[in-house]
Amino acid sequence: MSRELVVHRAGPALTLQDAGRPGWITQGLSRGGAMDRLALAEGAALLGQGPAVALEMGGVGGLFEATCDMRIALTGAPMRATLEGAPLTWHASHLLPAGARLEIGPATSGAYGYLHVGGGFAPPEILGAGSAHLTAGLGRAVEAGDRLAVAADTGGETGLKLPVEDRFSGGTLRVVESLQTGLFPAAQRERFGSEVFVRDARANRMGVKLTPDGAGYGVECGLSVVSEVISPGDIQMTGDGAPFVLMAECQTTGGYPRLATVIPADLPRIAQAPAGARLRFEWLALDAALAVEAVFRRHLGELPRRVQPVVRHPADVPDLLTHKLVSGFSSGDHHDH
Repeated sequence: MSRELVVHRAGPALTLQDAGRPGWITQGLSRGGAMDRLALAEGAALLGQGPAVALEMGGVGGLFEATCDMRIALTGAPMRATLEGAPLTWHASHLLPAGARLEIGPATSGAYGYLHVGGGFAPPEILGAGSAHLTAGLGRAVEAGDRLAVAADTGGETGLKLPVEDRFSGGTLRVVESLQTGLFPAAQRERFGSEVFVRDARANRMGVKLTPDGAGYGVECGLSVVSEVISPGDIQMTGDGAPFVLMAECQTTGGYPRLATVIPADLPRIAQAPAGARLRFEWLALDAALAVEAVFRRHLGELPRRVQPVVRHPADVPDLLTHKLVSGFSSGDHHDH
């Protein structure tokens, strides 16, 4: 039997995503990939596998059914999830039996949830990656009626959880100076690091708009600068003076002035900030930012060692059949021993 996840109902912003396509910026293609790449690493750790394609769910998930027993993991923004009506723990791995219905509802915090499967999804590769890049016309959104191919699973246990710090309700974003930071008046640069911003309802995979508490921002020479290379994390100031943080599917060049750049370690936090979330910016010197990035990379490497069993009394486990009960279970493609 083929390994597929059948999509009976799909939210409005479902796409298959991996780490994206680095190396194509000179051809005008941004990296793309998952909005929250930390969530990708968390899913891989929960399933004990390497990097794989996952289903990114913006705001709400859908209704799914597996054609065979599958291991799954749920990461990123917590969403209301049930298996045959029984609630599932988020930031955890589960067994999805063949024919069972997995329903993933709206996010309870954050913006992007992720559904991982053992072996990973197996869409056709385009330019070396399986992720959809809708802005560039690569791949497409997942729709009701789709049957998503799943690669072979090497096996492993389920019923595991991963402690996760809150990155789903706003907070502080650490930034470094950009090429045009010096064009902004000193008073604006200082205010940028002290005032509170609100995440606007206008946000997508290209960027997130923030509304300042006070007046807008702008350079003394006007809004236009020489168009040059830009990347995720860059903070552009557009016509209304509100910061616009560029994200996974941003353009590769731009002519709006950039006040600062969010460091990569904090991109998951801005990606997961829901509409109305309050955010602040903290200026870092480049050396300090590099040190933060080193700590973040170590954290990613340590994720597999942070995984722990979900331990509950059987009477308190409505989803008991989704957990590993006998040592030796691997997956629907393997015999138990």
